[in-house]
Amino acid sequence: MRLIKKLDIFIFKSYALLFAGTFFICLFVFMLQFMWRYLEDLIGKGLTIDVLLQFFYYACLMLIPMSLPLAILLASLITFGNFGERFELLSMKAAGIPLVRILRPIFLFTILLAGWSFYFQNVNSPQATRDLYTLIYSMRQKSPEVEIPEGIFYNELPGYNLFVERKDKETGMLYGTMFYTNSNGYEDAEIVLADSARLQSTADKRHLRLTLYSGERFRNMETQGGVMQRTNVPYMRETFIEEVDLIPFDNNFNMMDASLFAGNAATKDIRAIERGLDSLLSRSDSLGHAVYRMTDRTLTNRGLGNGRKDSATIVAKVATAAPFDTLFLQQSTQMQQRAMRSALNKSQTAISEYEFREMVTNDLNRAIRLHRLEWHKKFTLSLACIIFFFIGAPLGAIIRKGGLGVPVVVSVSIFIFYYIVNVSGEKMAKTGEWPIWFGVWLSSFVLAPIGIFLTYKANRDSVAFNIEAYVSFFRRLLGLRDARHIARKEVIIQDPDYPEVLKQLAKLKQDCRDYSKKAHLKRMPNYLRLFFRYEEDRAVTGISQHLETLTEELSNSRDSGIIDGLNHLPILSPDAHTRPSDDRRLNLAAGLLVPLGVFFFFRVWRYRLRLYHDMQQIQKYCTYIEKRIKKITDNYS
Repeated sequence: MRLIKKLDIFIFKSYALLFAGTFFICLFVFMLQFMWRYLEDLIGKGLTIDVLLQFFYYACLMLIPMSLPLAILLASLITFGNFGERFELLSMKAAGIPLVRILRPIFLFTILLAGWSFYFQNVNSPQATRDLYTLIYSMRQKSPEVEIPEGIFYNELPGYNLFVERKDKETGMLYGTMFYTNSNGYEDAEIVLADSARLQSTADKRHLRLTLYSGERFRNMETQGGVMQRTNVPYMRETFIEEVDLIPFDNNFNMMDASLFAGNAATKDIRAIERGLDSLLSRSDSLGHAVYRMTDRTLTNRGLGNGRKDSATIVAKVATAAPFDTLFLQQSTQMQQRAMRSALNKSQTAISEYEFREMVTNDLNRAIRLHRLEWHKKFTLSLACIIFFFIGAPLGAIIRKGGLGVPVVVSVSIFIFYYIVNVSGEKMAKTGEWPIWFGVWLSSFVLAPIGIFLTYKANRDSVAFNIEAYVSFFRRLLGLRDARHIARKEVIIQDPDYPEVLKQLAKLKQDCRDYSKKAHLKRMPNYLRLFFRYEEDRAVTGISQHLETLTEELSNSRDSGIIDGLNHLPILSPDAHTRPSDDRRLNLAAGLLVPLGVFFFFRVWRYRLRLYHDMQQIQKYCTYIEKRIKKITDNYS
C-alpha cells in the first residue's frame, strides 16, 4: 500500500506554492516594519551599498522565525478556502475521506517547518542577531551630526559637550547652541555660546567641521593647579560673527567588535543561555551573601552587638540606652552641628550604598529574566507554527473563501491578536510581575484551545460561522423577535373565504379576551412554579396556531389594507412566559442558583407583560381586518 497517494501530492502542491508566496510576503511586511524603526540610522549616513545589504540580510534572518507562523496561517487559510470554494473539499468528504486525513500531508510538512524553525532559532538566528546589533551600533557612530538631540547635552563627541535648543532637520542648522570642551585639559576649559551652528563632516571624514555664527567664547586663562581655589579666575572673552572649529573624529564606517553583545540573551543558543543562567545565578547568590555579610558587619561596628541577632534584640538594646534628646541637648552648639552633619553624611552614604545595591540587583535580576525568556521563546515560536496551522486550515474549510480577500483580513486579525497577547505577556514577564513561563506561553495557552475548537467544528461540518445562527441565539437571549413581512402577491389562485374568516377572527378575539382575564399576565409570576412546577400553557399554543392559520389564509388577499393589518400582528412565543428553558434540569439549576434565577425570573415577567400587550394588539388588528373584509364584501354585494 502506497504511503503517499495522489491526493496527498495534490494537496501538498496546492499548499506549498501558496506557502512560498505568503512566506516572502510576510517577511517583506515584517522587514518594512523593522526598517521603519531604524530609519534614522540608515538615512543621511552616507552608508555604502554593501553595508545596507548586510543590514537587510541580517534583519531577514532575524525575522524568519516570526514570519513563519503568519505564513503558515495565511497559506492554510487560503488553501482550504480554495478547496471549499471550488467544492473540492466537498468532493473529498463525499468520497469518504475525513478532514483529519485531508490535513495529514500539510500537517506533516508543518511539523518539519516547526522543527526547522527551532533549529534555526537555536543555531542561525543568534549569530544573525549579534551581527545585526553590531552593525546597527556601528551605523549609529557614523555621522553624529544627525544624532544630536534637542534640549539635552550630547557628549558623544570626544572632549565636547554640546547643547542644542532647536534643530532644523531639513537644513541641518542648530539653533541656540552652547558647548564646552576640555580637549586642552580640565584646567583650560572653554565655553562657547552661539545663536546658530552647523556640524558637518570634512571631505576626508577624519574631522567634524563645526561652524558657529554670532556668538561668544569664554576661556580660562590660568593653568596653574592652585587657581581653582581663588575667588576670581581670569578668563578670556571673545565675540565672533562666524567661526570654524575642527573636531577630530574618524567618520569612516568602522565595524565594532561583536563581543560587545556577547552577554545579550538574544544572541545565544540554548546551551549558552543555560551557561549564562548558571553564571548569573551564581553572581546573584554571591551578591546576596556579600550584602548579608556587609550588613552584619555594619550592625556590629555600630555597637548593636552581633549583627545576626534578631531585630527584637537590637531594639531592646537601643531602648535601654539614654534618651537621644537628653544626650543631644547636653552638648554644645558646635558639637550638635557636628553630630547632625555626621549623621547626615552617614545617612546619605547609606542611601547611596543601598541605591547602588538595588541598581546592581535589579540589573542582575533583569538579565536572569531575559535569559529565561529567550530560552522559552525558542520553543513558543516553533509551537506557534503548529497552532496557526490548526487555526488556519479548519477556518478555511469552514468559511470556504479563497483568494487574498477574506483570508488576508482574517489571518491578519488573528495574528494581531496573537501579537498583542504575546507582547503583553513578555512585557509582564520582563518586569517580573508574572512568572516567566506564564508570560511567554500565554499566547499559546490562549490560541491552542481556539485551534482545537475550530478543528473539531470543521471535522463535524459544523456551521460555526453561520451568522444567522448566532443572531438568532442572541435575539432569543435578549427577548427580541422577528416582525412579519408579508407582501401582496401578484398572482392569486384562490381568494380567502371571507365569511369563514370573519367567524374565525371573532373567535380569535374572544379567545384573547378570555385568556387575558384568566391568566392575569400583569401579575408577578410564582417563583416555585416557574422553576420547579412547570405547566404547559396550552391556551397560548392554541391561540398561536389559530393566528398563524388565519394569517396564512389572509395572505392571499388582494386588499393592501388587509396585508398591512397582518404585518402588525405579533408572532407569539408560546413557552417564553412559562419557563426559562425547555430543559427541566436547567430550570432546576437556574432556580437553585438564586442570582441566576432572579435574572430569569424578571426575564419571564417581561415576557408575560409582552404577551399581555400582544393579546391587545391581536384584538385591535383583528377588528381592523374585520372592517376591511366587511367593506370588501359590501362592495361585491
